[in-house]
Amino acid sequence: MVQASPDLYSATISFVSLKQLHNIKRKLSLMNKSFSTLSIIAGTFGQFLCGQASAEFLKDSKAALTLRNFYINQDPRTIDRPRVEQWGQGFILDYKSGYTEGPVGFGLNLLGTYAIRLDDGGRTGKSDLKRMPGETFPQSNGKSVNEFGRLGVTAKMRYSATELQAGTILPKVPVVTYNDGRLLPQTFEGVQITSKEVDNVLITAGRLERSTERNSSNSDSLSIMGSNNRQTGKFSNQFYYTAIEYKPVKNLQLQYNFGKLQDFYKQNFFGLIHDLQFPVGSLKTDLRYFHNEATGKNASRSGRAEGYRSNGHWNTGDPDRYKVDNKLWSAQFIYSLSGHSLKAGYQKVTGKSDFPSIAPDGGTGRPTYVITRSNTQAAQFFSAGEKTWLVGYGYDFAKLGLPGLKFDTTYYKGSNIKDVGNDAREWARDINLSYQVQNGMLKGLGVVWRNGIWRGNDSSAFAVDRDENRVIVNYTLNLL
Repeated sequence: MVQASPDLYSATISFVSLKQLHNIKRKLSLMNKSFSTLSIIAGTFGQFLCGQASAEFLKDSKAALTLRNFYINQDPRTIDRPRVEQWGQGFILDYKSGYTEGPVGFGLNLLGTYAIRLDDGGRTGKSDLKRMPGETFPQSNGKSVNEFGRLGVTAKMRYSATELQAGTILPKVPVVTYNDGRLLPQTFEGVQITSKEVDNVLITAGRLERSTERNSSNSDSLSIMGSNNRQTGKFSNQFYYTAIEYKPVKNLQLQYNFGKLQDFYKQNFFGLIHDLQFPVGSLKTDLRYFHNEATGKNASRSGRAEGYRSNGHWNTGDPDRYKVDNKLWSAQFIYSLSGHSLKAGYQKVTGKSDFPSIAPDGGTGRPTYVITRSNTQAAQFFSAGEKTWLVGYGYDFAKLGLPGLKFDTTYYKGSNIKDVGNDAREWARDINLSYQVQNGMLKGLGVVWRNGIWRGNDSSAFAVDRDENRVIVNYTLNLL
């Protein structure tokens, strides 16, 4: 496994190298000026809406600046592939206004993100290349760009316990979740409504049209793996979703979701989470079931011939090849006692296709609400026909007088993947070690080290044995 040098780790924990310090100070100064400008815009917006009623709009406003330093090292365990390595500094400015006074309140959210490349990771396309860029920064002419960023604007309206948002959306429900696994978060464009009008019930519904990937400044249309090739792929600008969360009692949560990506798939999800307290320790039960089927052009042979396809079909003679046909169910149990936690789970995929989920134009980072994707860095474990076992252990060092220090590791073993020869399998092991400062001037500073390894014999283009390290430093400053 390729390890980062001690000097690199030292520089990472220090947030930035001295070489970049002047440039970052200049960018921070510009961000401060931008924040002042955004505040003026927000205040003007509130005054425009309701005149004197904008007092609560400004009074309840909140703003925070998150500094995120991110280093990643991916080492393919093959002689013909170079390792992927990148290092960058990100800035995430999150402003949320209050609401204007009155029965119907109006507000505005602003999300400004900016990233600076500290280490380029080499260049693609060279035969003697030892390392190459990854998915952290956009690429131009085979090399990562020096910097990138974007500004997201969300108009919002509130009536009673219902809120409507339009513009930049960060959805987080089982059928669609934004990706925050790199330097800057993925964002979506669309409309979302959330309602808490009924006690113990949360309803979320929306329509998404485009996505801005975690390593891009540009928005792209939506697709699934199998169809999202930038040059010849097929895409949609219509993803509809509804999520209902019901808590009949304090320790029980029931979920139902529906999602539909026009011309690709529709998805029904059912979930149950239950916490049971014992005289000694507690047990958390997590049950999930997805039913996925084709819709629109993917449901017809002519549509699939056009390119509206799903991954996972290895039988070339199947008349339904490339059609979404997938069911996934899983069960996970976590027993906790005195800082220790033990978990075990099982997941089974049936049908002819891989598990479908939104993958924008060229995008591969897909957070999905399945138990095998909660911590895994290098594997997914939801190929057609796959059966997966997992076991894990975690410990919270607060029980030893070290609050903020946590450790966990998980092992996954997948088999029965439908592939040529029908004997494809994979396994992975992940380690997470994190620490968050609990008090003092650096309260809230968090440091995370993640290590993952993956091995398998699946014929997928993404199935490359690899080891991976990530070091992430987060620090949030509350500005308002």
